[in-house]
Amino acid sequence: MKRPNVLFIITDQQRADHVGFAGNEVVRTPNLDELAERSVVFDRAYVANPICAPNRSTIVTGRYPTAHGVVFNDRSLPLGCNTWPRVFRGAGYRTGLFGKAHLMLWRGARRFDHGPGDPALFDPYPTDWDRYESAGIYVDGLPEPPVEFYGFEQAEFTLGHGAIIAGHHLRWALERGIDPATIDGATLVDGPAEYRSVHWAQVLKPAYGAEHHSTEFVTDRTIDFIERSDDDRPWLAYASFPDPHHPFAPPGEWFDRHAPADMPLPQSFDDDLAGAPAFLRAIAARPGRPAMLTPWRPTEDQLREALAAQYGTIEMIDAGIGRILGAVDALGQRDNTIVVFTSDHGDMMGDHGLLLKGMQHWEGTTRVPYLIDSPGHDAARTSSLASSVDLAQTVLELAGLDPYRDMQGVSLRPVLDDPSTSVRDHVMIEEQVPEVMGARAGNGIGLPTLARSVVTDTTRFTRYSTGETELFDLAEDPHELHDLSDEEPVRIADMTTLLVDTMMEVAMPAPAGAADDG
Repeated sequence: MKRPNVLFIITDQQRADHVGFAGNEVVRTPNLDELAERSVVFDRAYVANPICAPNRSTIVTGRYPTAHGVVFNDRSLPLGCNTWPRVFRGAGYRTGLFGKAHLMLWRGARRFDHGPGDPALFDPYPTDWDRYESAGIYVDGLPEPPVEFYGFEQAEFTLGHGAIIAGHHLRWALERGIDPATIDGATLVDGPAEYRSVHWAQVLKPAYGAEHHSTEFVTDRTIDFIERSDDDRPWLAYASFPDPHHPFAPPGEWFDRHAPADMPLPQSFDDDLAGAPAFLRAIAARPGRPAMLTPWRPTEDQLREALAAQYGTIEMIDAGIGRILGAVDALGQRDNTIVVFTSDHGDMMGDHGLLLKGMQHWEGTTRVPYLIDSPGHDAARTSSLASSVDLAQTVLELAGLDPYRDMQGVSLRPVLDDPSTSVRDHVMIEEQVPEVMGARAGNGIGLPTLARSVVTDTTRFTRYSTGETELFDLAEDPHELHDLSDEEPVRIADMTTLLVDTMMEVAMPAPAGAADDG
């Protein structure tokens, strides 16, 4: 029997409840809702890290950030890390990635000062080995592609979010006649725009049409890959939409899909954070001061505009996903295709009065949409805990391929077989920023440099490097409004032990082996 194809769809910074199938009555996602109706939907799926590069590296490796080494958005995934796309390619699959990878952070393009003196670990790779996600090398044409990109024999990138056009996306848009004067090549807040909010510069309508947007690029290139079946090999298509990450910049008709005045505010929007850690109270004390990348407290007008624009962005992505699924249907391959949909992390989007992300392990940033449509499995919803780290082993098992050594997730195949069962009783969430970045990223508010959380069926416990903790009973307090840290010492002790034990389980680095060792 022919091995199944795999369509892996991932968005960026999309909360678990910002899809119709999660009960959201404002955002319209008919194609994802239809996909959910034939999938197993994981209602309690969490990220291994609520930051882009760390969790994306976890998704492709099946290992935690502290194990694969990408703990922040300032470094590249080492070439020696095994990935499940590499296993698929080795098994004879055509493999292609289209959109945002965020696996290579080129030193020449993104350099943070980590302090004086020589580093403890030197980069063993040739100069510029990780340049392929640097926008500058695509300005004058396409560079020579890498021999292999972490298991993807074909990789075409979008580089940036919102209105930004860079990477392969830039060359694609220019070939399609975009007016260069309308292109936002690098900025977040002052590039060309048909409209830009006076409340927050990261809410805007691009100066170009929908036909040139990153969502259209990912959709077009993924469909081309799927339809270009020049042989009998099965395929793995990794469609990675860079939105709805801020800036919130849906183009054309998608910008006007929702009126800000119609956007309901989250139930916890007015939380005064009186019992929250000190750094979160410091953020809350600066209302209405937009930040570029770090969390901040928006006004009602700022949040409503952000929500309206983000929902338009999500709806455009949904339309693109519908077209991709339609292409699979047209080829008669849907019944032999595994479809996964998830996101790399969430966004506060007004929960607890905050926007964006960063050292906040509330469910808005850590819980993501997560569904698997697998041939031979009935549609269902499950409350079984799942993590981003589990996707690698799950997809490998569903395709009949063996995992490699020292993978740290668990296969969710038993849950697909029986949604009432569970394969894990907790998940762990990591987060880390370089020491020198703590004060800079936090703008002097004492932002922690480390956070670790453990989530069970009923409880979320978080400890920050500042020594502060959070303890929430998710069954009794799903909006996480009442921190129990000072009220339940026994529960704190039990959760601390569970967190330490879990950290110890994943602390050992994998032993090196030859590529053909097995």
